Amino acid sequence: MKLAFTPTDPASIGVEWELALVDATTGQLTPAAPRLLDRVEDPDSGPIRREYLTCMVELVSGVHLRVADAMGDLGASLATLRNLLGEDVVPLGVGAHPFSIAAAQSHFEVERYQVVADENGWWGRQMVTMGTHVHVGVDDSAKALPITAGLATLAPFFIALAGSSPYWQSDDTSFASNRTMLFQQLHTNGLPIPMQSWEEFQTYVTDLEDVGMISRLGEIRWDVRPSSFGTIENRLSDSVPTLAELGAITALTQCAAAWLSAELDDGRRPPLLAPWFLQENKWRAARYGVEAEIINPDAGPRVLPLRDSLHGWLDRLGPYARRLGCEAELSVCAELANTGPAYARMRREFERSADLRTVVGLLADETGADAPSNLRS
Repeated sequence: MKLAFTPTDPASIGVEWELALVDATTGQLTPAAPRLLDRVEDPDSGPIRREYLTCMVELVSGVHLRVADAMGDLGASLATLRNLLGEDVVPLGVGAHPFSIAAAQSHFEVERYQVVADENGWWGRQMVTMGTHVHVGVDDSAKALPITAGLATLAPFFIALAGSSPYWQSDDTSFASNRTMLFQQLHTNGLPIPMQSWEEFQTYVTDLEDVGMISRLGEIRWDVRPSSFGTIENRLSDSVPTLAELGAITALTQCAAAWLSAELDDGRRPPLLAPWFLQENKWRAARYGVEAEIINPDAGPRVLPLRDSLHGWLDRLGPYARRLGCEAELSVCAELANTGPAYARMRREFERSADLRTVVGLLADETGADAPSNLRS
């Protein structure tokens, strides 16, 4: 397939927020999406969309230049979603449901979803996960692959700050983001393959198509991937419950991409890690969350606490946040690192109650809230 790259405003963002649907009484996942989507005008391209499973939906923002506007957009779609669902079904922003059985869930009978199920066998039946995807604009095809690689270098921050899947089928996995471990099992998933040019990516796509690995560009499911319509898509993060967390992940993506673009404009190649260290950092963040120690791509100590490295990056990105108008949203990254992302709040709730149903209750209360429960004034 021929890939034409359409340059876009480098400040532009779009956000995809996948939400689980649960029974308001039992807290279990429930296949409510089909009846919901029958009442939606455009379930394929509208703001409330069909996703892989019948127990989930995806809210999609329009294209915006400010993070606050994208969050307002998604908040309005969430309000519409709640009205359509009624009182018996509740949306949850979570990477994986704490106790529902994965293989008991069903996927939509759509060709591309059937391909996922058929190709991936047992793993395909475990893909009961929800993510946050952030698109950011790129103004030159020559920057697309370097920015992709640069955002992948920041993978541990996106994974740790959005981690919301510590429980799986009633077990504590010991991971902050078990979704990360599950999702990388799918065919063509994982960290992006290092490339430097759009032409190199075009050759890669053609090769995959020629040998039958893919039939459409969307079947390349890298954690960070370029698109032909002029964006980079950051797919590293679990779904998160609150708009504050969603805004923080979006702001970090937008500011990091802006910094990377400026570095490239000035003829500098951003610091990168060897692929084996990228993979290790991804694993450490998924396992330990904000408590991880990660390998540093910059000069200085080889290994740093994730929190220390994050604070350094937030200082670096501060001028871009001011220019883009997302200082408040970016500052939430530091608050989450210090007080605990969703996975930590979920574990604290279980320690208090010894009941995963109350964990679902906490997530139901937080989904769409302006801030996590422990940060509300």
